[in-house]
Amino acid sequence: MSTPIKTAAAQPKSPPDARGADPQWAWAPYAPDARRPWNVRWAGHLLRRATFGATWDELQRAVADGPQRTIDRLLHPPGDAAAFNQSIDDNEGATDNVENARGWWLRRMLLTPHPLLEKLTLFWHGHFAASIDKVGRADMMIRQVRLLRQHALGRYDAMLLAISRDPAMLVWLDAAANHKALPSQSLAQTLLETYTLGPGVCSAQDIREAARAFTGVILIQGQPRVVDHERDSGIKEVLGQRGGFTGDDVLKLALKNPAAPRRVVGKLYRWLISESQPIGEECLSALSESFGKDYDIACLVETMLRSNLFFSPAAYRQRIKSPVEFALGIAHGMEQTVATVPLARDLDSLGQSLYEPPTSNGWAGGSAWLNAATLLTRNNLAWAMLSGTGRYGQIIDPAAIAAKHGRAGADATSRFFAELLLQEDAPSDATGRKSAAQADARRSAHAAAARPEFQLA
Repeated sequence: MSTPIKTAAAQPKSPPDARGADPQWAWAPYAPDARRPWNVRWAGHLLRRATFGATWDELQRAVADGPQRTIDRLLHPPGDAAAFNQSIDDNEGATDNVENARGWWLRRMLLTPHPLLEKLTLFWHGHFAASIDKVGRADMMIRQVRLLRQHALGRYDAMLLAISRDPAMLVWLDAAANHKALPSQSLAQTLLETYTLGPGVCSAQDIREAARAFTGVILIQGQPRVVDHERDSGIKEVLGQRGGFTGDDVLKLALKNPAAPRRVVGKLYRWLISESQPIGEECLSALSESFGKDYDIACLVETMLRSNLFFSPAAYRQRIKSPVEFALGIAHGMEQTVATVPLARDLDSLGQSLYEPPTSNGWAGGSAWLNAATLLTRNNLAWAMLSGTGRYGQIIDPAAIAAKHGRAGADATSRFFAELLLQEDAPSDATGRKSAAQADARRSAHAAAARPEFQLA
């Protein structure tokens, strides 16, 4: 079982700017105190980042259990997920239609007993980005995402080696027939620069030599096969080392470079902690050095989620929700599974098509998600899900959810949805006064989901 990265205990000096935080303080486990009490706001923050939002009962349980027990449960959920996974896999794998595959993945995200694993799978889908637009086969894309799920909380070195021979990735990077006479520089460059070291570390010569090392893996009937006579077994010089390297050897060399753990830590920092404040050099170096020793993703994620920096103003509401997070936050909070194939189409209109990231760098994220048009489309999607009419019908019943949790009447219902969806972050005059928007539960729920605060994870 993974254990979090150890740091010396230290007392917080002041609410940190992420760029100047002391790494000993930043990565030490958060311990609630009078100045930073554990409450529904921090519980909501944790569940937004580590899952796809929270139901009322999940919020209340997290508040009662405290941060460390809640994170324990996220990392090691109770029960056996095998039956659930088999049920989803059987249906998902039976389709060659990418729209249905998207719907099944969204359904998995809503129902999964291990939401942190699924949230990390979505992250890796953006990191190891391949698209159905070029791959052309839904079954290959489904298999790739299953591979990412298998490794999502495992070891990064193992995931990188596996993705280098993934059929969808080989097609995406023009390496389905990687012959000795015509090595794929696209494969070598993407594996080294985009997925491992970042730009500026490898030279053009490193890429050319590495491309020779990856030859000999050929897709035959959709499966990768090593064809010995197509492998370049000659001496290569990559990253200052010489040898008769294979592709696996090159990736192992790259992972020894300090730039590799820094790149992964930096991207996970943006996903889990903050995309508005860059991570400080000292914090990045401390965590990267630890991660680079064994590339244990679960250990890295656990350290981030338990940290003082995670539970600080530097992280709170410092990410813009992706379209998937926005929509699933509504559905999950309302305790319902909406029709996910139509939902996938709506998410496409917001710029996030599952199995179809736009480039090898995935989705840009951050402020790229929002503009005047997408804000209006998000608002319309929220109303479509909550209004009880149109393509989502009456699957979501906000009045029933409020009544289930003991809230009745316009004022109490409005306050309930502000607490459920916003964790009391909206200004009091936006949620506390009786208005036309509070005339019924549907409008009250929509008023909360349309708030600027709900756009932020």
